[in-house]
Amino acid sequence: MKKKRNSLIYLIGILFLGFLGSCKNKQEAIKMTHDFEGHNQTIYQFSAVPNIQEGLFDFSKLKGKKILIVNTASKCGLTYQYEDLEALYKKYQDSLEIIGFPSNDFMGQEPGTHKEIATFCKENYGVTFPIMAKVTVKGKEKHPIYQFLTEKSKNGLMDSKVKWNFQKYLIGEEGNLEKVISPKVEPFSEEIIHWIENKN
Repeated sequence: MKKKRNSLIYLIGILFLGFLGSCKNKQEAIKMTHDFEGHNQTIYQFSAVPNIQEGLFDFSKLKGKKILIVNTASKCGLTYQYEDLEALYKKYQDSLEIIGFPSNDFMGQEPGTHKEIATFCKENYGVTFPIMAKVTVKGKEKHPIYQFLTEKSKNGLMDSKVKWNFQKYLIGEEGNLEKVISPKVEPFSEEIIHWIENKN
């Protein structure tokens, strides 16, 4: 009985691989694989995320756009990246949304209130892209969006850890996680620009 069951599992595996091979392109194959494994969550499930203006932000309204999610801090050696993130947003805002998530998780480098953070971003860097309410991006109290971004069981792509402020998560037009970018990689890096300008 055990031998027959293993043979059946093997046959199903072969048939599924053949199905993937018939997909029109790699992205379709990846999407089908995620669905088969149960990894069909997307960023669009987060439709009521508190923002820094005490309103709610609906990620489901961003369908068809690429999304760059970045954890930010006002007193970090990488805080200057706000300037290039804003410039990137203005250049590509027809096809790209940038979402900032302030976090105090790394050496207390974002201690401000929501009002203080909003004022800092506007006065120092002219930030106009959406900024969410301050969140935790690691550990047991990790925000649900960061659970999605960092856990393969939820995003279907990979496990990761937020290493420092200004780590970037790149979400494709269908709401799926596609890349994780190191905090030190600049917003106008070749890798990020290539991702923005090329269709899936």
